[in-house]
Amino acid sequence: MPTEKPELSGAALFDLPCACQNLRRLTRSVTRIYDQELRKTGLEITQFGLLTALATAGEVNQRRLSAGFAMDSTTLTRTLAVMRKRGWVQVKPGTDRRERLFSLTPAGETRIAEARPYWKLAEQRLRKGLGNTAWKKMKKTVSRMTAAVIGA
Repeated sequence: MPTEKPELSGAALFDLPCACQNLRRLTRSVTRIYDQELRKTGLEITQFGLLTALATAGEVNQRRLSAGFAMDSTTLTRTLAVMRKRGWVQVKPGTDRRERLFSLTPAGETRIAEARPYWKLAEQRLRKGLGNTAWKKMKKTVSRMTAAVIGA
């Protein structure tokens, strides 16, 4: 039996008094847009984000990746394992025997290059819906909120 897709219009949204539920609903919706575009390259937005972070940071340990994404270690370990298996990420021992340093492989760099145009399409879809001024305000507000929540 096919599963029914939820109604995806603004009119169908419940008025939720809880910040957590409102934000989770928003992030599910935003993730859906990015995943729709990136799926064409075989990536998900979490993978694209990690590949992009590694491209920027170079070698980085799991603790730093986890902190930078505010992602729990278990989820990060699982995602990195998939990316290593696909040859996009490599790992080597760090300064102590427990630390592992992750970096991008040439195949990972290729994945980013292939996926970037689709990521841009997702960005354009969201910008179009918000408008440029609201887009800039959203980015600033989300960054401030993230920092405040982490400090709470």
